[in-house]
Amino acid sequence: MKILITGACGHIGSYLLENIHKINKVKKTILVDNLESNRFHSLFNNFKKNNLSFFKRDLNDKNALNEFKNIDIVVHLASMTNAEKSFEKEKEMFSNNLNCLNTVINFCLKKKAKLIHLSSTSVYGKQSKIVDENCEEKFLIPQSPYAKIKLIEEKRLAKYKKNLNYNTFRFGTIAGVSKGIRFHTAVNSFCLNAAINEKIRVYKNAMDQYRPYLSIRDSFKVFKFCFEKNFFKNDIFNALSGNYTVRQIINKIKKYKKKVSINFVDTPLLNQLSYHVDQTKIKKNGLKLKSDITIDIKNTLDLFKNF
Repeated sequence: MKILITGACGHIGSYLLENIHKINKVKKTILVDNLESNRFHSLFNNFKKNNLSFFKRDLNDKNALNEFKNIDIVVHLASMTNAEKSFEKEKEMFSNNLNCLNTVINFCLKKKAKLIHLSSTSVYGKQSKIVDENCEEKFLIPQSPYAKIKLIEEKRLAKYKKNLNYNTFRFGTIAGVSKGIRFHTAVNSFCLNAAINEKIRVYKNAMDQYRPYLSIRDSFKVFKFCFEKNFFKNDIFNALSGNYTVRQIINKIKKYKKKVSINFVDTPLLNQLSYHVDQTKIKKNGLKLKSDITIDIKNTLDLFKNF
């Protein structure tokens, strides 16, 4: 099996490429990234054991992938992802993310490759009840341009159900360590602040709001499951390790960092984000995601243990 990973140097991609040798069916992996985030270190010490090849490419170029042959599966991770920053760069994010998806879709159609596409549980937005993939579009309330773009991506991909084998996974917010780790997501950001003795920034009234989180280790299980089981259903699946409140996350951090200070800040938007996501659908299809993110929190804090 030959895999192509876009956005390979990012938080999720770097964990996947570092562990892909654990999937026996994968014999060759092509890595593609534009390196705009300067995550060169994601590539260090990986190539020999994992049979990897790296190519610097910009997927805004519709021909960026045309040279690659005999690809069985594309894992599309290339995306601008910072939800909070998406308010400042809305037009750029819309253009970039949709152009990249179009390039990937056209490549998969032409090469008859299967596709794993990542969306986000943030498409649900503020919800008063537990929500699942059956939530009608009119009840989805994405609160950021990033979340709105992900919903548009889902709808665009759905147009190709008859011609393309794919899965869309709505990932919870990623928690955990990889070479391409990001610190703008909630758990990792909280860990960073605690580790360097800065106050954790929490939105007013948000301490008991729920969010879905996905361990970086469980993200790998998603890809492994698709590769090994040939799991492609032309459908949408939630993928999360659990739903936690901000208070629960901070209490987990306090297990390893006793002195934690909080700075409550105000924002009219992100104060409103509370949602509890169900993942029964993916479980019924044979994939159980239940990694304890307490381990991911410890691993993240350990990056700074000599600070």
